[in-house]
Amino acid sequence: MDASGDSRSVSVKVIDRVFSVWFLIYFIISSMFFNSLTAITMLLTAPFDPRRRLVHQLSCVWGTHYLYVNPFWRYKIEGREHIDPDKTYVIVANHSSYIDILVLYSLFRNFKFVSKETIFKIPLIGWNMYLNEYVKIKRGNLSSIKEMMGACRDWLKKGASVMMFPEGTRTQNGELLPFRAGGFSLALELGLPIVPVAISGTFEVFPKGRNELRTFHPMRARVLPPLMPEDYAGKPGKMKEDAQKLISDALVQLRAENSIGTTAGAKEELVGAKKD
Repeated sequence: MDASGDSRSVSVKVIDRVFSVWFLIYFIISSMFFNSLTAITMLLTAPFDPRRRLVHQLSCVWGTHYLYVNPFWRYKIEGREHIDPDKTYVIVANHSSYIDILVLYSLFRNFKFVSKETIFKIPLIGWNMYLNEYVKIKRGNLSSIKEMMGACRDWLKKGASVMMFPEGTRTQNGELLPFRAGGFSLALELGLPIVPVAISGTFEVFPKGRNELRTFHPMRARVLPPLMPEDYAGKPGKMKEDAQKLISDALVQLRAENSIGTTAGAKEELVGAKKD
């Protein structure tokens, strides 16, 4: 690489570092405001909104607005019409980054997140999750998994959709991990559709192990048509495979449209990445 290329690379890294500090400060201040507003909303609406739909919608505003505070992310979402606000679904999405949470909030559809227990312990973020009565799970703990499935079943029976990451954790390299069958079995048990969501670009912005945000990068999400339970009676494995293929194919399309390689960002130096 020539000197001009090196200089540009250093400049971008400095910009990323400065933006990350600014974003963290803004996130803390704005989250304090939104958490206070969410708590007040929860108290005022609890008697007539047991599913906390209004609380979740306020959280959608909170999460979504972060995608637009940086115009260089050029965020776009497609296919919201595949989720009818008056129906109940099991929603599944690929998981590349914590930014995926913000993307899914931008759906502005009511659902309960399923998240690992440790996230509930994080100040501000965890408080919001408790206010929304999202579902926690302790990874690798069979008892916790059963409790999680029971909580999801109860919410679905009450008409509240559930949002799951079937990979179980964030990808290390931008590629899809194998899907787990729990959400698909639950959907078939209750006769509910699965809605796959493909999220592209978030890995490049904030991959696992990196502690700085990438300032310049597009992000896109595509909600795919529901997989109907009557087409998969007794075949959760087939439903899982089809959902994974749909998301995988959509990611290829989204990356091509954004001129992003299949594992874009995976081989680049991750500025601020933790060292072993």
